Amino acid sequence: MFSTLRGRFLVILGAVALALGALFVHPEGEPAIKLGLDLQGGMQLALEISDPEGTMDPALKREAIDQNMFILRNRIDEFGVTEPIVQKSGDTRIIVELAGVTDEDRAKAVIERAAYLEWKLVRPTAEFATVLQRLDRIAAQHVDTMNLAAEPEAGDVAGAQSDLQRTFFGDTAAAGDTIAADSTGADTTAVDTATAPSAQELAAARAANRTPLSTRILDGAQGQGEFLVPVDEVDAVRRLLAIPEVRAALPRDAELRWGADVVASGTELYQPLYFLDREPFLTGENLVEAIPGRDAQFNQTIVSFTLDRRGGAIFDRETSQHIGDRIAIVLDSLVHSAPVVEGRIGRNGQITLNQAPLEEAQDLALVLNAGAFKAPLEIVEQRSVGPSLGAEAVQQGKIAGIIGVVLVLLIMVAYYRMAGVLAVAALVLFVLFVLGGLAGFGATLSAPGIAGLILSIGMAVDANVLIFERIREELAGGRTPRAATDLGFQHAMSAIVDSNLTTLITALILFQVGTGPVRGFAVTLSIGVIASFFSAVFVTRTFFLFYLDRKRTGEALSI
Repeated sequence: MFSTLRGRFLVILGAVALALGALFVHPEGEPAIKLGLDLQGGMQLALEISDPEGTMDPALKREAIDQNMFILRNRIDEFGVTEPIVQKSGDTRIIVELAGVTDEDRAKAVIERAAYLEWKLVRPTAEFATVLQRLDRIAAQHVDTMNLAAEPEAGDVAGAQSDLQRTFFGDTAAAGDTIAADSTGADTTAVDTATAPSAQELAAARAANRTPLSTRILDGAQGQGEFLVPVDEVDAVRRLLAIPEVRAALPRDAELRWGADVVASGTELYQPLYFLDREPFLTGENLVEAIPGRDAQFNQTIVSFTLDRRGGAIFDRETSQHIGDRIAIVLDSLVHSAPVVEGRIGRNGQITLNQAPLEEAQDLALVLNAGAFKAPLEIVEQRSVGPSLGAEAVQQGKIAGIIGVVLVLLIMVAYYRMAGVLAVAALVLFVLFVLGGLAGFGATLSAPGIAGLILSIGMAVDANVLIFERIREELAGGRTPRAATDLGFQHAMSAIVDSNLTTLITALILFQVGTGPVRGFAVTLSIGVIASFFSAVFVTRTFFLFYLDRKRTGEALSI
């Protein structure tokens, strides 16, 4: 194919088609060439280890910062931000720069999320009934100083009659209550509020400060170990459960965890509260992969997960021993679901997010795949970076590029005449190849990248100069135009290969060890070197062969 002009022009047209396709065929709403933070703006975050209790020494913080940086890079790469910068500032701070971020809240949520995943057994409701009596006695000693005796509105206490309420108010349950299984296998109850304790009764009990917790934590028969707290009482319950003596009164091997989502019962909203084993039987360390999606049967948003061999064996053992019980899926201390075990489960399972948008499942999957932080991070500083610096850099880059390219082209045409014109034509295609390469590889163009582009243009011109000078030498030695051209390209090849190869190796090293703008420069330079070699050795020679075929016999070569 390369031995004929037709074949050579077909190769060039194919390369042009690929470059144009990369530039003009891309997802709607996305630019052909992505711009870096300095050219389009974005957000900058400063993060530090969250250690409010001061239990971490400087050495532990330094170790956690290094580990968290690796996890952060993985998360941000999966998030799809173009050319992110994640670098350490001192020993205790991480700086993150995200170019072109439009949803800052979502980006912050992905970055801050601890993503600590646990599977825990849900404990029996009856066990918590006994515990709650003890918690009530202790909490009652503190409630006078906590301003919790606000009068509830009439609807605040509408809820299911429960075993716990019977403990304090007598047996008033209606016989018509029904229980059904929901899509996750958890028990749900059709609530009969006709015989539930009245608002006045509960208000009186609260006023007497006898049962500050049991009158706010309702067992709506939602299932084993799951309770409901009216949303306007959640803060009060949190404060009561935070009392050191109350926390100490819980069994050593048990804990209370809040549900992630608010649930509705009748016209009221409640926050679920779960009674769980303190220690998980399995954690996210055994997670191999998490994939977001939708449940085709129930149209729920889910995250399917796969465990490693050890995790699968543990999950199989635990589920086989607890058929009919519930297992809570706890993510970052919140219970996302607590399905009933209906059979043995091996390495594959799913986390149900109910009707949450698919985007939430995608974010959850990417943070689970990246792993949990070794220590929680908090954002201590946030800045919105405007593109003003980028606009200035672009303008200066345009001026410098235009002046430099125009001067080079004029010199080439004036000095090498027709050969210079052929080199300029090849140079135009070279620029198209570089831009197409940037778009095709999804590279990001930044101010250093513009510098790399201009440098690669200079290298392309330099290769042509080497070739033309060798052709002149052969012509001076009495060679015919065709022979001089062939020998000029042949003798210049070794110098061109050496210069391009050494530059390419340098660019690859910069890409490997550099970050952010340095990588942008390396990527642009690498694509430019490859395009420069192709345009100088192949495109320019094709144009020369075409020119020689059209030149009259005996006519001097214009070079």
